[in-house]
Amino acid sequence: MLRFKRKNFFKSINFKIALVFALLLLITLEIVGAIFVRQLESTNIRQFKSTVQIPTYVDNSLAEQLSSSNTTKANAQIKTILSNYNYTNIDEIRVVDSKGTIRGTNDVNDQSVVGQKTTDRNVKNAIYNNRSYTKNTYDTQNNGRYYISIVPLYTSSSTGNNSQLVGVLYVRANMKSVYSTINTIMGIFVAASLVAMVLGLGIAIIIARAITRPIEEMKQQTQRIARGDYAGQVRVYSDDELGQLAKAINNLSIRVEESQESTEAERRRLDSVLSHMSDGVIATDRRGNITIINETASDFVDVSAEKAIGNSILDVLKIRDDYSLRDLIENQDELMLDFSSNDRDLILNAYFSLIQRESGFISGLVCVLHDVTEQQKIDNDRKQFVSNVSHELRTPLTSLRSYIEALSDGAWKDPEVAPGFLKVTQEETDRMIRMINELLSLSRMDSGTTRVDMELVNINELFNYVLNRFDMILKKDDNPAKYYTIKREFTKRDLWVEIDTDKFTQVLDNIMNNAIKYSPDGGVVTCRLLETHNQVIISISDQGLGIPRADLNHVFDRFFRVDKARSRAQGGTGLGLAISKEVVQMLGGRIWVDSEEGKGSTFYISLPYEPYEEEDLWDDDAQG
Repeated sequence: MLRFKRKNFFKSINFKIALVFALLLLITLEIVGAIFVRQLESTNIRQFKSTVQIPTYVDNSLAEQLSSSNTTKANAQIKTILSNYNYTNIDEIRVVDSKGTIRGTNDVNDQSVVGQKTTDRNVKNAIYNNRSYTKNTYDTQNNGRYYISIVPLYTSSSTGNNSQLVGVLYVRANMKSVYSTINTIMGIFVAASLVAMVLGLGIAIIIARAITRPIEEMKQQTQRIARGDYAGQVRVYSDDELGQLAKAINNLSIRVEESQESTEAERRRLDSVLSHMSDGVIATDRRGNITIINETASDFVDVSAEKAIGNSILDVLKIRDDYSLRDLIENQDELMLDFSSNDRDLILNAYFSLIQRESGFISGLVCVLHDVTEQQKIDNDRKQFVSNVSHELRTPLTSLRSYIEALSDGAWKDPEVAPGFLKVTQEETDRMIRMINELLSLSRMDSGTTRVDMELVNINELFNYVLNRFDMILKKDDNPAKYYTIKREFTKRDLWVEIDTDKFTQVLDNIMNNAIKYSPDGGVVTCRLLETHNQVIISISDQGLGIPRADLNHVFDRFFRVDKARSRAQGGTGLGLAISKEVVQMLGGRIWVDSEEGKGSTFYISLPYEPYEEEDLWDDDAQG
């Protein structure tokens, strides 16, 4: 609660007024402080520079020694002159002749530089340009500020009054005392500024509080009105604009309370009816904007009531591109709306009726939404099933009729033709019987009446058993229609899986038959068996033409064939993979296909698996 109040305080007018006052005070102090500190710094630096100026008589003495031809004696005199001078605030003085040679320094620990050429670029420039040079520098190594002054030294010419440059005087002074004073004054100024800001902010908050107290009370009253509490009254402090606003809010509270009481009872009755309806109900105003929507309708259109209210019914129902509000008013026909998505299938019937007054004025629309998804799905499945079955049975029946008519017309008397006709008739009859049996199996699976006999099976042996049968069929056939090779890639560990042996054998037969059927002559069918931590994976790969990417999602649909003409010619019904999918799902597994057109297909089956140790199996047998 304390955190909430603190958050509201920072958003209040009190805080904003105080903040503006504080910012104005801060800006004023900053400007004054900047000008003051700048002026103070300039004055102190000017005074400091005047204190470190080398007297003229010292400059003349040094210039006289630099003009002397006796360098040794002159250097000794320069050293004496520098040692006798008071070096307050001066860290280093160097005397450099016009050739750039250091002739003397006041640093007793650095006398070795005397006689060496200077490396200071500023000194060289001063000698070359024959002019003075001053600079304020900052040493990053010891965080010190220094004032550097390079002054040319002149001596009078013996032939005239013209002066001749004989060298420069390099002075480096420490400005620590200057900035120490400035920092002390700055600290005093900052402390005074902070005290002034705190006092000013406190005074501003007190003044702002007195101004905004009526506004705060009016805000609280309006919030109570919004919550349905009309008992409170705003206190009127004066007859100014704020006082008039307070009186208006008090009158508004009374009027809203009277109208609210008259409409609340009707609204409660209406809400009770709408909330218990199984159909969705949407009511709009005369402009088509939603005013009422019950929870069922909100779930149908996947829009919360708060977001739907105030929006156009055309946008909420997503029919603006096809219908206008006038179309809904003039023609109250039912509409079929599809709200299906990746997560759900939803088809709605929308019934519209007008809201009219006694005068005939249309004040809105009422839309009732009825869920017909299941009914539409049943109708579509029924139509699809009838269409597929009719199509699949028409071809063999037409073929039977043709051959029977030929036999009836006398072909049965021809010993060369009659056996072939009878063979085709038998094959088509077997195909229809097989199709009907598969349809019955699917029907029992759909209705949940299929019996599943689960048992713990060594999947390695079962898979080998199925593959051995296909190898045996190829060996027994003296003139097979197609040669093929079965390649096994099995894990060496025995995998025990709980399945229905007969039904799962049917699944493996279906997939192996398809792999051999669609593989080229001499092709290799690769069968793999492996395990993960909780799954057994079986894969069967062929070297056929593969499945187009657009058909991958429909491979397990009923009556679906990738190559319809070839599948029907080879006796396929289009139900084998559908049955396989149903069986695998009944066993708690999953089946899918991966294929690349022109490179073959691979069907995968995953089954739930829990590792068993051999002693665990023996214990189970012993307990049984």
